[in-house]
Amino acid sequence: MLRAVLFDVDFTLAKPGPELMPEGYVRCGERHGLSLDESRYEEARAAAFLDLKRHPELDHDEAIWVAFTERVVLGMGGTPPVSMDVALELTSRWEHHENFELYEDVPPVLEALREAGLKLGLVSNSARNVLDFARHHALGIDAGISSFHHGKTKPHASIFTAVLDLLEVEAGDAAMVGDTFEDDIAGALAVGMRAVLVDRLGLNGDYEPRIDDLYALPAALGLHPGPTL
Repeated sequence: MLRAVLFDVDFTLAKPGPELMPEGYVRCGERHGLSLDESRYEEARAAAFLDLKRHPELDHDEAIWVAFTERVVLGMGGTPPVSMDVALELTSRWEHHENFELYEDVPPVLEALREAGLKLGLVSNSARNVLDFARHHALGIDAGISSFHHGKTKPHASIFTAVLDLLEVEAGDAAMVGDTFEDDIAGALAVGMRAVLVDRLGLNGDYEPRIDDLYALPAALGLHPGPTL
């Protein structure tokens, strides 16, 4: 019996706002005396992801993301040592709730799940306090943990089980919803949860159940009807 649904946050429930997008990089660079090329952002970000390495013990390590961001800044034409200052400022912006926008499907779908009697939780690889994030965006959440406060990042089993313990729900009675296979889906399946992949950009066609947006989530979980569009 499904009793709870856990959600990833970034790119599942919320997307970065302008301050975290290419134009934000350019403005931040200007304040530090760097002229960054907005048109090089996507290529620079893709290259930085190729070099991105997890902590070997899946510890939350903010230095990894600072280094990642600096590689993007350098790829956009930045130069050291100022590139590190820009990277530190940009990375700190991910901690601020106002720098994110909810996808339009989030409020009605979460309300539908609550009306179905399900508990809701958040599991995020971030430095944000996800409960404060939920309050800021008026999300009715029962429990939530970020990797910064827990110490381990997804897909480590302990961050999933920590939220399940707060919800007082067994893994077999819960589902995880997220946008990344390795962190969200594989991590949840490994602890015995169900998992639904949210593929908003159509990049992951091999896993099922896979949904294009959250409007399809109630049906994917076997709940009917879904929210009215």
